[in-house]
Amino acid sequence: MKFTCSQTSLLKAVNMVGRAVSIKTTVPALKGILLKVEGNELILTGSDMDFSVISRIDVVEAEEGSLIVSAKFFSDVVRKLPNAMVKAFSDDKNKLSITCLDSHFNLVTASADEYPAIGGETFGKSFKMNNKVLRNLIGKVSFAASIDEKKGVLTGCLIKTGNSFVEMVALDGFRLALAKESSEVAEKMDIVVPARILNEISKLLSENESAQEVDVSIEEKKIRISTSDVTMVSRLLDGEFIRYIDIFPKMYKTKVIVSREEFQSSLERASLFVAEGKNNLIRLKIGEDGIEISSRNDYGNVNELLPAELEGDPLEIGFNSRYLMDVIKAVNDEEISLEMTNSLSACVIKQVENSSYQYLVLPVRLSV
Repeated sequence: MKFTCSQTSLLKAVNMVGRAVSIKTTVPALKGILLKVEGNELILTGSDMDFSVISRIDVVEAEEGSLIVSAKFFSDVVRKLPNAMVKAFSDDKNKLSITCLDSHFNLVTASADEYPAIGGETFGKSFKMNNKVLRNLIGKVSFAASIDEKKGVLTGCLIKTGNSFVEMVALDGFRLALAKESSEVAEKMDIVVPARILNEISKLLSENESAQEVDVSIEEKKIRISTSDVTMVSRLLDGEFIRYIDIFPKMYKTKVIVSREEFQSSLERASLFVAEGKNNLIRLKIGEDGIEISSRNDYGNVNELLPAELEGDPLEIGFNSRYLMDVIKAVNDEEISLEMTNSLSACVIKQVENSSYQYLVLPVRLSV
């Protein structure tokens, strides 16, 4: 195998596939990056079997071949090379020689035959999605998925399509996030993708903003998302997702409209004095004058009044500050509304003008 390319393009590709490499795997080959030269392309693959990233870059002076190289050492070497042309060559002695200007490295390699098949070559349903739309959905929802692996399907995000829309949902038992975007997707599907992997996919797509559309393909157990220079393959989660529509309250007795930016700033100040280990409690006392936000711990307390527009009954209610902050950071509207029934019922946070997203947050029981 032989190829020549720029250090910049090689480093970008290595960083991309490195996101999928696991250092904790019991499969030695998966601690490496698979390098394969086909025609005038270098194809790099990183995988932990749940998530795989494949990146392609143009090369010259190419000779076809493939091998596995240590992800850690290959990444470290490429990162430290000068910004110049990189020449790489492998012989039949399990060695990859790398030269860049006056720097010379030799890395031990393994046979490409040892790399497990990651699948994802053949898919059934296929459609295109706007890059920004997909990233926006992930950003508005993924934080609400459970991080407890014992909760199975709840560690993922439901992706539902049909009738020219894409809907994404996540919940962990304490909160629920739902977002919907218009999209020219004719295929109907309901799949669940691990939230951890969706976050990695979003980061990779943000590095490929020049690709306005991405190709999405589905098979029974995997989803593949591709741009012109990177392909991401994720396993799908098994299990039936909760009937989330039934969870949202059908009515409210208290509704308050507040500036999102001012609310976020107040929550950040109040979060300075939440009592750790006690549900990160923040109190909201909602009345005609606005929202009185307060918190206290053994080192002090904070209390401030935030202007807000009240509809319905006054209410005092408590929340885990982190759950509220996660929601506020996920949206960018100027104003948001909070709808509640009583101090023990869930709060629904949504847009004032339309309903492209909805969040449900369970309250914390208040003591006297």
